[in-house]
Amino acid sequence: MKSRLIASLALSAVVLLGTTGCAMLSTQATTIPYSPADGRNVPESGPVLIRNALFVADESGTDANFIAALINQTDKAQTLHLEIGDTDKIKKTVRVPAGETVSLGVTEDPLLIKGLDVKPGADVLVYFQSGDAEGVEVAIPVLDGALDYLAPLVP
Repeated sequence: MKSRLIASLALSAVVLLGTTGCAMLSTQATTIPYSPADGRNVPESGPVLIRNALFVADESGTDANFIAALINQTDKAQTLHLEIGDTDKIKKTVRVPAGETVSLGVTEDPLLIKGLDVKPGADVLVYFQSGDAEGVEVAIPVLDGALDYLAPLVP
C-alpha cells in the first residue's frame, strides 16, 4: 500500500514538473523590449531620446518624411545628428531645446529626406548621435500613407 502511495506521489511530481517545467526554461515575452507602435524606439544614442521613429514615403519611395518624438531631458539644448542610408549617407540635424520634446510630424513639421529611394515596406539604416555619446545605428521602417493618420505625412 505504501509503495502505491509513493508511486502515485512520484507520478504526480513528474506530471507536475513536466507540465510546468517548460515555463522555467523559456523566456517570458513580457521581458523582451520592443516598440509598441509603427516606428522604432532607438536605444541610448545620447541625451536625446528617440521614440517611434519612422519614415513615411509615397509609392515611389524617392522622398520620405522622417517622423519621431525627440526628447531632451537635460538642462541644455542638444543637437541630434542623423546619417541616413547605407552608402551615400544623407546627413541631417535637429535641435532639441532643453527639457523639451520635439514631435516631428505632430507639433513640428516632419524632416523631409530627399533622394531616399526606398520603397514602403523596407527598412533604412539610420545612425543617431547626440551629445558626447558614441551613437547607434538602427533599422527604421518605411511606411506609406495607407493608414488614415499617416496619409497627411506623405511628402
